[in-house]
Amino acid sequence: MHPELARLFDLHGRVALVTGGAGLLGEVFVQTLAAAGANVAVLDLREDAAAQVTRQVAQTYGVETLPLPVDITQPQQVHQALERIDRTWGRLDVLVNSAALDPKVSAEGRVQAAGAFEDFPLDLWEQALKVNLTGTFLVTQAAARIMRRQGKGSIINIASTYGLVGPDQRIYQKPGQPPQYKPVYYSVTKAAMLGFTRYLAAYYAGTQIRVNALTPGGVYNHQDPDFVEKYSARTILGRMADKDELRAALLFLASDASSYMTGANLVVDGGWTAW
Repeated sequence: MHPELARLFDLHGRVALVTGGAGLLGEVFVQTLAAAGANVAVLDLREDAAAQVTRQVAQTYGVETLPLPVDITQPQQVHQALERIDRTWGRLDVLVNSAALDPKVSAEGRVQAAGAFEDFPLDLWEQALKVNLTGTFLVTQAAARIMRRQGKGSIINIASTYGLVGPDQRIYQKPGQPPQYKPVYYSVTKAAMLGFTRYLAAYYAGTQIRVNALTPGGVYNHQDPDFVEKYSARTILGRMADKDELRAALLFLASDASSYMTGANLVVDGGWTAW
């Protein structure tokens, strides 16, 4: 790669924060940012998992890392975490909002929180709104204070194809078993992330704070083979994504390579939403 092109993707000297940084995609995002040279704070509800990710990344890429065990629905915990980042590095250049409740399909084909809409529990709905939306709001608000002081930063909100189109509930059904559904809160909160992205991009007009969304399709994680087959048949490329196939898209949005891009949604879904 020509040095001038490589420079666009270089994050040396910058600081990044990834929420849900010990999750399936969150860990990939942490590794990607660190590989590009950024010092990375890993915010996750699970203290041991956050510590493990930061240790591994620091050893592999030689960058500074900071594990932050935080419940993003708790304003005081969020405030303290961002203060610690500011004390440690004195800056924050990249925020990746990856933390979210996301009901998965298991290797046995069961869906978490799989109840029908008519009977969906109010407490689960409210919990999802609190984590997926309010938690993201709190972290972004605290992070933006640092970025506003700098006058520059990149905020990346992780959305989903189900924020663009409704779930095809047929792929979650198994013959001879009770009906299962991707729950309502996932589509609603991921669609809201796109509105949040556009609002913030417009709000920070006149600054160098850019706000974009990254919308992944389904990522393979040893799900039930029947589900994988049905999901794959719905995509143009005929398969689920490998988690590493999101690395370049994330780095593009985090780096100067996307310097003329804000308020946009980068879709990486194998063609799921194209037909």
